[in-house]
Amino acid sequence: MTVLLLVSLGAFARTARRRWQLLRVGAPVRRWDRIGERLAATWGYAFAQKRMRRYPLAGVAHMFIFLGFVVLLLRSLILFSRGFVPDSNLMFFDPAGSIGAVYALLKDVFVVLVMLGTLVFFYYRLIVRLPRLSKGAEGVIILGIIFVMMLADVLYDGAWMNLAARQTGGQTDFHGWEPVGSSAAVLMRGMSEGTLTALAHAGFWTHTSLVLIFLNLLPRSKHFHIITAVPNVFAQSLDPVGRLSTIEDIEGKLEREETLGIRRINQFSWKSILDFYTCTECGRCSDHCPATNTGKKLSPKHLTLDLRNFLYQHESSLITGSSGEALESPPEHAKDLAGVVIDPEVLWACTTCRACETECPVFITYVDKIVDMRRYLVQERGEFPAQWQTAFRSLESSANPWGFSPDDRGKWADGLDVPLIGDKPTAEYLFWVGCAPSFDERAKKTARATAQLMLAAGVDFAVLGSQEQCTGDPARRAGNEFLFQTLAQANCETLNGHAVRKIVTTCPHCFNTLANEYSDFGGKFEVIHHSVLLDQLVREGRLKPVNRLDQRVVYHDSCYLGRYNEVYDPPRSVLASIPGVTLVEALESRDRGMCCGAGGAQMFKEEEPGDERVNRRRTDQLLTTTPDVISSACPFCMRMLTDGLADRNRNDVVQLDVAEILWNAIQTDGRAG
Repeated sequence: MTVLLLVSLGAFARTARRRWQLLRVGAPVRRWDRIGERLAATWGYAFAQKRMRRYPLAGVAHMFIFLGFVVLLLRSLILFSRGFVPDSNLMFFDPAGSIGAVYALLKDVFVVLVMLGTLVFFYYRLIVRLPRLSKGAEGVIILGIIFVMMLADVLYDGAWMNLAARQTGGQTDFHGWEPVGSSAAVLMRGMSEGTLTALAHAGFWTHTSLVLIFLNLLPRSKHFHIITAVPNVFAQSLDPVGRLSTIEDIEGKLEREETLGIRRINQFSWKSILDFYTCTECGRCSDHCPATNTGKKLSPKHLTLDLRNFLYQHESSLITGSSGEALESPPEHAKDLAGVVIDPEVLWACTTCRACETECPVFITYVDKIVDMRRYLVQERGEFPAQWQTAFRSLESSANPWGFSPDDRGKWADGLDVPLIGDKPTAEYLFWVGCAPSFDERAKKTARATAQLMLAAGVDFAVLGSQEQCTGDPARRAGNEFLFQTLAQANCETLNGHAVRKIVTTCPHCFNTLANEYSDFGGKFEVIHHSVLLDQLVREGRLKPVNRLDQRVVYHDSCYLGRYNEVYDPPRSVLASIPGVTLVEALESRDRGMCCGAGGAQMFKEEEPGDERVNRRRTDQLLTTTPDVISSACPFCMRMLTDGLADRNRNDVVQLDVAEILWNAIQTDGRAG
């Protein structure tokens, strides 16, 4: 036992030390604040495994195995101690005592539960052969080790109990405190002492050896997450999920020729490297990725694995600190990730919808890494999809991605009595209209309906008119951080100049940027989405839907409203308040609703090659509910779904914003303005 422990623990210590050194290669990031929140999240998601509950059978099986490891760790320690003192129970865990008896029962229960859990995963890997699971023998081998460890434990208990009983002249019987072990002992009663001794040794050494072999496999396999998952959940970002990191002092970095964005593997933070360690290769991220599901090159799972494999491949060079900065031809580990490790097409295909992050049970992030790599390509190499060049130039010259004149921003309100903030400086709300509702003919109807509803409810509001500019969301998600910051700083200066404190907006992208990202630039506002405000007004009785609309309505969740900001119920509540409306749900809804395909600046370029367009796939999902109306609460989603309906020749289905439907139910002539 001494030799086994020294060799195995020494080997593990060496590997763990290397992984720790590699982790420290990453850039610093602070994740030790708000300890109470972190501990609560760790308990809920690492130990109680809330996200695994989304997968009933697999979740229960994983819970059995996870809790089994926690409970049976003590059993392994007891067996290690018996390598030195044969009847050791670590003082307090003798089955003859109350504490030991309770633990013996727990141990036996979890031996069975772990075996059941492994059988479930054998079923998924060998019978069902789920496509999302990584190929190869590693997963099966690990499951085999776990299952055999449990069998060895039962074998050891049965033989040990018989040997102990014979020493006192008695015989083994079934007893409830050790139901599994005592059942095995009863079955082994008739065996000779020599056979029992051999079986006891076989069970003992199999269990203890496999535990230590398994320990050494962990840092070299996807099962490293058994060690890293808890710290990874603890170290998650507690910032709003819709807030991307800000590159500080961009102009200074340009002057000093520092890298903007992520160019090399060692420029990722230590937390990102911990993400790479923690990936379980379960594939749930890619299962729900709109790009993966429509045949694009992007797979969040393989993005993580490619980066992790590259990291491991160059472990020694990274740890020794050979950067290759001064070399004309840098070594492999110091070369650009984009083009060498990651195909740029993978990066451009991301809609930043966060479906991958919502599914990941161990809180790996993907959007931040993709945007950081985009930042390098856009700002350092000047390489990005050609259509974005037009959007960037328009944002620079006209402060909107289509290049319309800023003087036309207020034309959507022609004929409405909508005041400007300059004429009504004390207005309670600023209505941030956004670029699409200001210029797109279809989206203008949403802005008008929202304004008419607020006027009808007596909401005290005003607009910026020509002073409003794009929030910069498309530029930031595309990777043009410099352009985003230019727009953000200008907008914050304008808003603070008018002493704005409350903002209502119809665009979830504007909503997210204003609420979660402008605080980095001195803009701290109370931001509300129009669907939330309309729900409040209906509940307060300030808006009363009276017109009956006999329609089946399916609501599409915008990613930036739902997954990013957890606004799911208010738009549904508005629709449900309208007489005659039958609200139906697509199978893919709420935090599992599929992206329309416009996020991440996809709105302003063509999709990467694939089997199908994202908006068509999403439209088809919504059409399965046989709706009369597809409702949304985002101008980007509106455009993509309208195009999807046209592509499917479904003129019988109408696409309307929540505000338009509510206005139809309120105005006397029954038509949206």
